[in-house]
Amino acid sequence: MIDRRPRQGPERCVLVGAVTRLQDETKANEYLDELRFLAETAGAETVAVFSQKLDKPDPKLFLGSGKMDEIKAYLDAEEVDLVIFDDELSPSQLKNIERLFECKVMDRTNLILDIFAARAQTSYARTQVELAQYEYLLPRLTRMWTHLERQKGGIGMRGPGETQIETDRRIIKQKIAHLKEKLTVIDRQMATQRGNRGALVRMALIGYTNVGKSTLMNALSKSEVLAENKLFATLDTTVRKVVVGNLPFLLTDTVGFIRKLPTQLVESFKSTLDEVREADILLHVVDVAHPNYEDHMESVAAILQELGCQDTPQIVVFNKIDAWTAPTDDEGRPAGTLDELKSAWARRTNGQCVFISALHKDQFDALRDMIYRNASTIHAVRFPFDTFLY
Repeated sequence: MIDRRPRQGPERCVLVGAVTRLQDETKANEYLDELRFLAETAGAETVAVFSQKLDKPDPKLFLGSGKMDEIKAYLDAEEVDLVIFDDELSPSQLKNIERLFECKVMDRTNLILDIFAARAQTSYARTQVELAQYEYLLPRLTRMWTHLERQKGGIGMRGPGETQIETDRRIIKQKIAHLKEKLTVIDRQMATQRGNRGALVRMALIGYTNVGKSTLMNALSKSEVLAENKLFATLDTTVRKVVVGNLPFLLTDTVGFIRKLPTQLVESFKSTLDEVREADILLHVVDVAHPNYEDHMESVAAILQELGCQDTPQIVVFNKIDAWTAPTDDEGRPAGTLDELKSAWARRTNGQCVFISALHKDQFDALRDMIYRNASTIHAVRFPFDTFLY
């Protein structure tokens, strides 16, 4: 057996994905690039990437047996610590793959949960992540007790493994119930806090993870929210009072979205996302320098639809113009200018967009003007006698 005892330094990992009818090669490669960034955020070093074209993932091993044997040979030769699959694995797939590879195996969902667990700072965020982790673990308990499982069925062969699994399952169900009760209490407290903020206009920063929301929050509110070039740098909701011109409003920084966001996290963080639901205006921050920024915008739109916020007024804030480069045609020549891109999006958003650099505060006057125009309209309805605005 290969010696896979932990070594000093970052864990060495291999990434595995699939090209299917629902996910072409270009899309699969984009997801794997993102998975590499997720692994890096979690502290792992990616040493190889494997993928295979197939109609749909294999129900037993995710990929075909030949490709899995190829990956197994690589793991043994390179002494890799960890294998990460880009799609969520079923409990049986996970068990079969671990038995084949004889090393630690994770899927994208488990990796994101691990990152959230490491990044959660407040008791509220930690409770939400813990709930998501237990709900993910519950159907996968059987693989944790392979050393105790029965060798044969039938009368007299009910070994301690089954008893231990059932005991753990009951304990986890109790923990899930307790965490849900705890979150219910905290949710009531937070709802009261939101109610005490009065009728000030509320804006929420939303967007794909790592687009610069926290940097923008710091620039607008002169606060010190953690901002890093890592996925999910911010998990805890931060609310600041901001004044633009003579208009006060509340600005909220929220957790970043991501493609294939685990269902458990969406459920657990729904109370945190109440800040999004109750916002009067959404500032949708987009990393315009990212080659797949339009896909990211679609992912955010899908989650907003799930939250019932698709009709909330939005200002699209295209960030990182300092890092933007013009796309090229097949012959490598520039295929557009930033001004052309601005005009195109102005038409698509009915003028409700602005291009900025939050890091360097470029075009911040245009951003503040747009925020002021949108917020003052709502403010005038709520405070019709507040004549200082006019």
